[in-house]
Amino acid sequence: MPIEMAPIEAVPPPVPRPASGLRHGFLSPLETISQSVSAIAPTVSPALNVPLVFALAGNGTWLAYLLALGATMLIALCIAKFASYSAAPGSLYKYATDSLPPIGGSIAGWALLFAYVATGASTIGGFINYARVLMHSLPPAIGGPLLSVPTALIALIATAAATWLAYKDVQASAQVMLWIEAVSVSMIAVVVLAVLYRHGPHVDLPQVELQGVTASGVRLGLVLSLFSFVGFESATTLGHEAINPLRTIPRAVLQSALLAGFFFLACAYTETLGFRALHMDLGRSEAPLVDLSVLAHMAFFGPLINIGAFISMFACTLACITAAARVLLHMAEDGLAHPTLARAHATNETPHIAVLATGTGILLLSAFLAARGYSGLDIYAWVGSLAVYGFLTAYGLVAAALPFYLRHKGHLTPAATVLAGAATVAMLLGLIGTLYPVPIDRPYTWLPYAYLAYLAITLGWFWFSQRTEQMSRSR
Repeated sequence: MPIEMAPIEAVPPPVPRPASGLRHGFLSPLETISQSVSAIAPTVSPALNVPLVFALAGNGTWLAYLLALGATMLIALCIAKFASYSAAPGSLYKYATDSLPPIGGSIAGWALLFAYVATGASTIGGFINYARVLMHSLPPAIGGPLLSVPTALIALIATAAATWLAYKDVQASAQVMLWIEAVSVSMIAVVVLAVLYRHGPHVDLPQVELQGVTASGVRLGLVLSLFSFVGFESATTLGHEAINPLRTIPRAVLQSALLAGFFFLACAYTETLGFRALHMDLGRSEAPLVDLSVLAHMAFFGPLINIGAFISMFACTLACITAAARVLLHMAEDGLAHPTLARAHATNETPHIAVLATGTGILLLSAFLAARGYSGLDIYAWVGSLAVYGFLTAYGLVAAALPFYLRHKGHLTPAATVLAGAATVAMLLGLIGTLYPVPIDRPYTWLPYAYLAYLAITLGWFWFSQRTEQMSRSR
């Protein structure tokens, strides 16, 4: 009599772990977009960038932000097109290497890494600035001793905390960043709406008619406005970790850029309007949102917004470390950096060595300037200006690479070609706007040369690594 055997249940095969060693497919769409939103740091622009743009563009501040939004959306559409085909932790670097000659991919990778590290150091400067602001608001018995803390130590504490979060768990980092920005932006939105309500249902004619606005002022303001948007693409660094990345990441890139743009436009218009009512110069205000909260009869919101800006600076640093580490990991896999940087933590499944390396770079840059006695605002402005060069370089190369990538895929269309051309021209114009007219104030005069020196070093390293590889193959 045959023996009947119980059917063996099929065991589903384990989900293959990506070659990078990163945890696969666990970040929700909301957690993914929080990476881009935090890198943009929407709380920071109304507090620091809008007054700087107003000092140049005056009543054309809203126009500078509108033009910046248009340029950002052009490159966002290009990046979203790439992201709908490819998901990798190298983000823009991966897109460039897939389509451009090796030297083009190398420049894109090093420029993007530079941009993230510089932005992280810049926001550490902003963190220092708001830490001092909050210390001054405390009772003397508490604030006095805190004000004696060296700024370099503040930079160390903030960078170490952000590095630890990025090292430990990217999901926890994403959740922290999401809630930080949501609370901060909500408080600013309430003040903006209150000011608009008090103004009544009519437009501000000096702004609409661009009274006293010059073309050169708007052009220079446009460059600063672009800095408000940089980082919107950083969700692309989570290609292995996002759920359904080919769908989630393109949406995160486009939504973060568009929503941030509308928010910045509302803040630029409202701050210009509100300071006219206050008979104050927005371009010289050190705490514009505090002044607006007084105008809106919501003075209690001022300190809360300062706290929000303080925390938002930290969130931006965290987002920059998260993004930079994944770019560095992918570059190490391609031989552009030491192989050790391509390792992922066995338990945390984060690029822990690359996290430590990028966190150290941010700390050295920010702490060095802080130890030299420069203010947090100086660090924010100087290093942030340096970051713009890196972002515009990477954006421009990716836009130029799009037609080649789509042609290889067999999906190139006239519309895509026009989009890529327009985005490339926009990035070139933005880069030219940072260089001409040549800044006359130090250290801005030196910044372009510092960036070019950095690129020269990375190109030298690229040439050396290529030559070494060729020699090893010929043996």
